[in-house]
Amino acid sequence: MVISFGHRTRVGVFLWRSFHAQPGQVRRFVLWSLVEAAPAFVIGLAVARAVDAFAAHQAVAGLSWTFLLGVSWIFAAVGARQVVVTLAGIVEPVREELLTATIRGALEAGRDDPAAVTRANLQVEVARDAFTGVIGSVKAFVFAFLGVVAGVAALMPELLLLVLPPLLLGLGAFLFSLPELAKRQHAYLLADEATAESLVKVTAALGDIAASGDEDHAARYAGARFDGQRLAAGRLATVTTLRTVVLGVGAWAPILLVLAYAPRLGATPGVVLGTLAYVMQSLTPALFNLASGLGESGVRLWVTLARLRAALPPPPQETRRAEGVHTELKGVTFAYGPRALPVVDRLDLVIPEGEHLAVVGPSGIGKSTLAALIAGLIVPGQGRVTVGGVPAARLDRGQRTLIPQEAYVFRGTVAENLGGHDQKKMRQALDAIGAGHLSLQATELGPADRQFVALARAYLADAPLVILDEATSCLDPAAEARVEQAFAERGGTLVVVAHRISSALRARKVLVMDGARVVAGTHQELLAASPLYADLAGHWDPRLRQVS
Repeated sequence: MVISFGHRTRVGVFLWRSFHAQPGQVRRFVLWSLVEAAPAFVIGLAVARAVDAFAAHQAVAGLSWTFLLGVSWIFAAVGARQVVVTLAGIVEPVREELLTATIRGALEAGRDDPAAVTRANLQVEVARDAFTGVIGSVKAFVFAFLGVVAGVAALMPELLLLVLPPLLLGLGAFLFSLPELAKRQHAYLLADEATAESLVKVTAALGDIAASGDEDHAARYAGARFDGQRLAAGRLATVTTLRTVVLGVGAWAPILLVLAYAPRLGATPGVVLGTLAYVMQSLTPALFNLASGLGESGVRLWVTLARLRAALPPPPQETRRAEGVHTELKGVTFAYGPRALPVVDRLDLVIPEGEHLAVVGPSGIGKSTLAALIAGLIVPGQGRVTVGGVPAARLDRGQRTLIPQEAYVFRGTVAENLGGHDQKKMRQALDAIGAGHLSLQATELGPADRQFVALARAYLADAPLVILDEATSCLDPAAEARVEQAFAERGGTLVVVAHRISSALRARKVLVMDGARVVAGTHQELLAASPLYADLAGHWDPRLRQVS
């Protein structure tokens, strides 16, 4: 069984599947747990029979029962060792899946998230340790409970009426308190994350804080998080204390009842001592171990998994293949944060299929943001972006390609970076974009060559919508012109975020981004309509008259 952890994973289902993902390990775990639990069944019976035998002056019988108890502990020691080994085989795959999902989620979120460090370094390990504790404590209680019930029934069945009711009452009250315990544990985890995040922010800004003399504000900001964590810890400790009181009833009341009423029911001294041995040596430790496992490890596990799950991004929507790549932006607004000014504000734009569009404007004006919106890498806060009638974020990946300024080129040969094609096609793609000088076996690549490799990869992808986001910034003007010409002649829609104004001269249509004002048109139309474009074009070609 394959286990996976994602945004929609139900915690209970994940835990159940995780435990049963390794059936062979589970069978060995149960087998060795039976061996480990041997004393839980033997101890009371051995004590009772040995005491009665010694009382009857049957020393050999008494010593035999004592010897049997000692042998059971030897078997238990061997079983305990094997239980730890098999338990690791159940738990470690869960840790690997949680860590993988957490790191993948942080990377896919595409934003700076200091709390992700806490989740990967602390919360995943907490979940692993807690899962181990829960399995161990539940196992110990179940086998101890079964052993005690069987043992007391073998000694004197009537005594079960003195042992089980208070035990079940205390256990039930404890289980009833678990939801509130989980709620307070969750509040503590959130407070812990807030503390970690505040420390990261404050330490990163220490220079600015010292320069502005705003140490008091920084101290109050971080101190408020520390106070919140302290308060959450106190509330958690209160519930934990009440839990201990409740468990005392279930653990110690059976001892008092056995001492008070067992002799009246006709129990011999050996039976009384044997029953007390069952309760005090097996049942009570197992009950407190279960309380620790569920009340601490169990709640911590549940809350931690819920927190890890909530921090994961939702699964990507299913992609759809569009009939054509006619692109439309209607009322599109996008800002990097709820309080930030929009980078793109109520933009309406139509890019017909087969268009060659250049996007120009000052640095930082939002050109790369627009490219990401068209490519579907980010989603507008308002409005919609469609390609062929399909939301851009759900467009089949094979229908669009975005090449950023610093595209990823991994270590390896040029051919390996262009993998999936025969050498003839790779050679043709390199020649088409003006990179014929590159050897397919080359491994040492400069910045310009790395851009050539990324561009050739996009050329080979044959996507009908290509977006070049300053993808030729390391090339000279002639090489840049060759690249744009190659993509334009290949067919499809080409959107170029211009690194040089000369890209606008080659495009059929130009989009000028100038803050709140966005203007589209041909080169000649924009010389008259956009002072910014005329200024940019005038700087590139002194023969053009600046429009003011």
